[in-house]
Amino acid sequence: MTSLFKKKHIIPFVASAFLFVGVSFKDDFFEIAKQIEIFTTLFKELNKNYVDETNPSDLMDKAIKGMLVSLDPYTVYFNEQDVVKFKINNTGEYTGIGASITRKDDKLIIREPYKNFPADKAGLKAGDEIIQIGDVLLSDFKDDASQLFRGAKNTKVDVKYTRQGKINTTQIVLDEVAIKSVPFFGKIDAKTGYIVLSRFNNKASLETKEALEQLKREGAERIVLDLRGNPGGLLNEAVNVCNLFVPKNETIVTTKSKIEKHNSTYKTSRDPIDTEIPLVILVNGKSASASEIVSGALQDLDRAVIIGGRSFGKGLVQRPVELTYGTQLKVTISRYYTPSGRCIQALDYTHKDKNGIATKTEAKNFNAFKTRKGRAVYDGGGIQPDIELEETKLSPITDALIKNDGIFNYATTYYYKNPSIGNQIPLFSDAGFLDFKQFLKDQKFSFDTETELALKNTLAVAKKEKIDESINSEYQNLLTALQKSEDKLLDKNKQEITNLIVDEIIKRYQYQEGLYQYYLQKNSEIKKAVEVLNSGSEYKEILKMQ
Repeated sequence: MTSLFKKKHIIPFVASAFLFVGVSFKDDFFEIAKQIEIFTTLFKELNKNYVDETNPSDLMDKAIKGMLVSLDPYTVYFNEQDVVKFKINNTGEYTGIGASITRKDDKLIIREPYKNFPADKAGLKAGDEIIQIGDVLLSDFKDDASQLFRGAKNTKVDVKYTRQGKINTTQIVLDEVAIKSVPFFGKIDAKTGYIVLSRFNNKASLETKEALEQLKREGAERIVLDLRGNPGGLLNEAVNVCNLFVPKNETIVTTKSKIEKHNSTYKTSRDPIDTEIPLVILVNGKSASASEIVSGALQDLDRAVIIGGRSFGKGLVQRPVELTYGTQLKVTISRYYTPSGRCIQALDYTHKDKNGIATKTEAKNFNAFKTRKGRAVYDGGGIQPDIELEETKLSPITDALIKNDGIFNYATTYYYKNPSIGNQIPLFSDAGFLDFKQFLKDQKFSFDTETELALKNTLAVAKKEKIDESINSEYQNLLTALQKSEDKLLDKNKQEITNLIVDEIIKRYQYQEGLYQYYLQKNSEIKKAVEVLNSGSEYKEILKMQ
């Protein structure tokens, strides 16, 4: 292929594109065409001349993803297999096993089987390690192993798994799996309804509406909407959820972009369900995107009191762009702004530190905005609650326990040692916490804190340079001191760790439903929400209703 031929095909394509995106693209027109030509030439020559056989699709997949990693983490390329998973996340429906799973080494770990779905019916439990699916050994399969569970409804899939060191087999019958946006709702007390909204798929507003109407029929006169841990989803569903509580034609969110056609204002378009019912929204550091649109908009409109911890700060808007051969690009096109004008986005990916980490606005540089009734609210990323609770912030030692599965693995062991708890609430005493600490020691649990990793790296370098024997004594002293420090931190954060252990244990016996039932009576954020709603005067004072 000649340079002229490439220019004839690449430049007209690029030229047609800049007609839609404005002057900034036109200014870069020659540079873009030049870089495309360089890359095309390199890719061709590499595949033709490299000493070993290459895999062009694999090389291209890595090249594209390597290019995008320098931007924000939400601008991503989907190959054909990725596109299927992306569509599942948006529709909330797929054919599969009905379980949360993660890949670890040569195994698939069952994190949580959903009640009465295929994995649960097949007898799989949290902590089970799948080592073979059909005839495929996962140790030999390096691609996304979850695709091995795709198939038509009623397809039978044989699996081999390990549980507590023993190898077992079972058969999973694939079925349609509907991921509910509202996995639970109920009454906290005679007058207070509680709705868990866990994701914003295309049924989020409908399921929230149905829950709200049912609770009102049962006598609920106030509502707690729980968005903790909700990662977001569809923008229009966030607007529709707000619309349940505010009138038609209310601005909920705006998007701003360098491209004029991506600037939009999203307003409510339906008749509301109830514009007067007192409303508290719970958020935490894992409430993101659409969750922040709902909590931010209802805060700006003085329609709800927000309680918990500052939300994640994911205010970048993505749009899927269909590419050739069934592939897709999800690209960031704009930013979200609440009705008061606050930008939700926390991290600035255009400015990164020397380690390549996106920067975050310091609190001293936050800008003040006003709600409809004149309350001060601030930007800086995420939604800051009206009542911020310390218990929503996890300590670094607890984060390490979650990240490295210390709590998850302990709950697995606990479950098989205590098979008959059933619907009881597990009593986790001081002795239980000591047992947990001993479990971590027996398992040689690694917290992988920055200090611990740095110490291990130092010894690794010392071994490489053959000087490890001379520093071994000092190394062991430092390691012992570090372990003592970690033990003290475990004791210092005993209560928050214990709470998470109990949560995980309850799920093993009673699924998510049992955990939410437990929350209705014991969760501190829910208790605070009820306290504010019961007070009446505090609720009105926060929202300047008096």
